[in-house]
Order: sequence, then structure tokens, then C-alpha cells
Amino acid sequence: MIEKFPMTAEGLKKLREELENLKNNERPSVIKAIADAREHGDLSENAEYHAARERQSFIEGRIVELENKITRAEVIDPSKLDNSKVTFGATVVLTDLETDKKNTYKIVGADEADIEQNLISISAPLCKAMINKRVEDVFEVQTPKGLKEYQINSIDFK
Repeated sequence: MIEKFPMTAEGLKKLREELENLKNNERPSVIKAIADAREHGDLSENAEYHAARERQSFIEGRIVELENKITRAEVIDPSKLDNSKVTFGATVVLTDLETDKKNTYKIVGADEADIEQNLISISAPLCKAMINKRVEDVFEVQTPKGLKEYQINSIDFK
């Protein structure tokens, strides 16, 4: 059985856009760069040729990786989920009970996670600890700095 990966519709769209760019722009560009470098003669000492081949190898590997992820993506529609508890796709406002600091996180698939944009992976320890919790629930999570306590302030599926 093929393992599926949960993903938002936006996350799948981004993967498809990256794949299309690699196939339609990057791949033809690197093939041309290799052909141009070949015209410069001795390939054993041709840095442009080796750099282009390395880039081509990266592009081809990334294309295979993206095609695999897209095939195995399971798009989850948060609007069809129980919005009374924390689940995939939820935007959750938490309070760190030690510092009283509030943080907002959106729970997304592993390939979409980006802590700079407050997108947290479904497989992250913080996320695992808050799954199925409700507003006002307090939960603990083990962090590198020790055990932390959080309270859920709100759950939204916007």
C-alpha cells in the first residue's frame, strides 16, 4: 500500500508549480548550458560543463521527488473536519503558560512546514501534543529547553 501524506490544497498547488517550473524552464535551460559548455572543448577541465551537469542532476532528482510527493499527496479539506478540536489544517492560537506569550500556528503537511511563516508540521512534537485538544485545554510538550505548558486560546479553519 502506498503511504499518503496529508497536505493542504495550497501546499499541493505549490509543489505542482515548482514541478512545472523545473520541467518547463530549469530543465531546458540546463540542457542548453550543457550543450554550450560542450562546444568549449575539453570536458575534463571545463568547470561550466561540470557545474551544469551537477545542476542537471539536482533538477532531475527534484523532479522525481516532486512527482512522488504529488502522487502520494492526500489533500485534506479542513472545512469538513470537526472544528471543535485541533486537527490538520487548523490555525491554533496558543499561550505559553510560563511566559504568557501567545503564538499562532497553522498545522500543515511536512512538506509545507515553515516556522518563519508559522506553518507547523503535523509530525512536529508541539503539533502531536495539541492534536485533538479543545479551546481552553492545557497540554505539555517536551522541548530542548525542558517541559513546556501551553493553553489553547482558539482554533480556526480559515
